[in-house]
Amino acid sequence: MRSRAARLIFGAATLVAIGAASFLLFKTEQQLATMKSTLRAFDVRTREATDALAELRVGQQAYVAEGQGIAYWMPKVTTLHESVTATLTALRASPVSGGAKTALDEAAATVGEFGSIDRRARDYINGGQNLMAADVIFTEGGEAAATAARQVDTARSAEHQAFDLVEAALRGKEMYAAGGAAGLAVLVLLLLIPIPRAPGQAEMADTGLSIRSIALQPSIAKTDAAPTSRQATVLKAAASLATDFGRVRDADEMGRLLGRTATLMDASGVVVWLGNAAGSDLHPILAHGYSAQALSRMPPVPRSADNAAGNAYRTGQMQIVLSRPGGAAGAIVAPILAADGCIGALSAEVQGGGEASESAQALATIVAAHLAGVLVETPATAVPEPKAAQG
Repeated sequence: MRSRAARLIFGAATLVAIGAASFLLFKTEQQLATMKSTLRAFDVRTREATDALAELRVGQQAYVAEGQGIAYWMPKVTTLHESVTATLTALRASPVSGGAKTALDEAAATVGEFGSIDRRARDYINGGQNLMAADVIFTEGGEAAATAARQVDTARSAEHQAFDLVEAALRGKEMYAAGGAAGLAVLVLLLLIPIPRAPGQAEMADTGLSIRSIALQPSIAKTDAAPTSRQATVLKAAASLATDFGRVRDADEMGRLLGRTATLMDASGVVVWLGNAAGSDLHPILAHGYSAQALSRMPPVPRSADNAAGNAYRTGQMQIVLSRPGGAAGAIVAPILAADGCIGALSAEVQGGGEASESAQALATIVAAHLAGVLVETPATAVPEPKAAQG
């Protein structure tokens, strides 16, 4: 890329992309850091609640243990119960995931049930029914405290899972942003690599000739810009062929034109295959470079055939068969396209690797286009029998 303006535009676009990606990465990392801090605080509060529930269970069981006084443990349990309730209320009010909030709601309800169980146990103790109190404490009370602790742990696990999902999504965005910016930078770097100038362009740059001065010196401009003699010959011959195709009258004239086409393409043989827009089989109707006997032995080609002629007929696109060293020659097959669709194909067996020549491919396309006009204008009953043109 030699344009200074284009270089500046692409360079600025790259800087903007890199800056946007960097800003996105910075904001994403900030968001992740905030989320991690919130998750750590959530972990601390849930552990506090779990520890308090364990103490709550032990303190309630101390009501009926020998050597323990209810005067100490009952106020202790009341304080612990209030602390756990306040902690769960605060956790439920914080921004948490749906799974964590559900588990916390269940834990709060279970802690509420524990309070009811504790009141029943105290009533039994105050009534002197210690056995009944022990039964309530060790069955219902212990189970309620353990269940609430499990529900708090479930909330903590759900919050960690939600964080992992969000972190994965944000990391994916970071990857796409960084990859996109890097890909754009590499592309722009490749575009900014200087392309060596052609010899003619270098000479004009060195002599300081402007476009205006070249226009005023026809001899110099013609020397630098004129096509090669081979290209000029092909171009003139193609123009002559186009003119003569417009004046063709019979199959003999068509055969002579095919011979001129084969010479220009350096083809050993040229065949005109005719079908119709409805897709009937291709039949060879005219050829150059093949004997009449060889032409008569050429089988029809179905539209569905898996070969170059069938592909050109089916797709309406030129087909190139590359030659192999020491093997078969190459070939060019150009579709004959009419207004209603593809009606045939022009195949040329090309020598010396000429099938890759753009001039030969262009010439095949031009001849096929003129054949379309001739064949469409010819009634179906007037289509000539397969005939080998003389070389």
